[in-house]
Amino acid sequence: MRRNIIFELKSPYRDTMRITSFEFGSCDEADCENSVAILGSTRGNEFQQLYSTSRIVEQLRILESQGRIEKSKKIVVIPTANNYSFNLHKRFWSLDNTDINRMFPGYDLGETTQRIAYGVFEYVKGYKFGIQLTSFYQNASFLPHVRIMHTGYENPEAAEGFGLPYVYIRNSRPYDTTTLNYNWQIWETTAFSLYIGETEKVSEKSGDIAVEAVVNFLKANGICKGEINGGKKTELLKSSDLAKIKIQSAGFIKKLNKPGDRVRKGQIMGYVYDPYDHSTLETIISPVDGTVFYSIADDMTYQKAIVYRIIKEI
Repeated sequence: MRRNIIFELKSPYRDTMRITSFEFGSCDEADCENSVAILGSTRGNEFQQLYSTSRIVEQLRILESQGRIEKSKKIVVIPTANNYSFNLHKRFWSLDNTDINRMFPGYDLGETTQRIAYGVFEYVKGYKFGIQLTSFYQNASFLPHVRIMHTGYENPEAAEGFGLPYVYIRNSRPYDTTTLNYNWQIWETTAFSLYIGETEKVSEKSGDIAVEAVVNFLKANGICKGEINGGKKTELLKSSDLAKIKIQSAGFIKKLNKPGDRVRKGQIMGYVYDPYDHSTLETIISPVDGTVFYSIADDMTYQKAIVYRIIKEI
């Protein structure tokens, strides 16, 4: 294992910001295949993503010491690209509230977050596979899954190597063109976003799932030696396979179900209460038979918010 500083940003008031990478694979640079680049948190509240990536570094260090990483394969891991915001407990860049994951491929003469994105992307582009441990734009819980952005360059078959039960292909939107996943694909890297459930709370179980999924993927692609453990039959999901439950009222929300729960059409899944007098504003009812894929994590939410997504039972 080699530990490197891949990007530095000097500050007049704080210590220099340093982005650290860990490299695995003992081949000479000329003989190496740039196999997998893994990026953890880009946002300062992604504690689970940072924790899980640190666990991946730990596991790769063990596998390398056992001689189980193929010598001709190179793996790089960047635990975080935004330690400044971690220090201040802020989700976005601490000075101007911009999102680093909306700044790719970056610009070396641009704004601060553009420069950070440029430094990271120059380091991770050109790899055969790219894996990002990321979070949703809302505070939410998911079933663990691999997410792929539809760009015309995606490879959903390769995602089965993670051994997770679901692969979700999401249609790209105009603002997605500045994300890491999208730009990885445009630069001919097969890219995946790994969603493992939590964001601001650290779960050892979710960390275990992330480590197992990444190691399974490395084994499935001949980058790491060993048998694949705990692989599950993978179901391919599209947006049309998910039913959304959108509430009509703002207020406190009581949720009766969590990701993984089976629900039936007409089943009560929660309530929305008036924040002033606690009267019931709305009863949340499942529109379909299926399995809960997504649940909002907030205890108080806005009008028109999506509170559940359900995998429709065929």
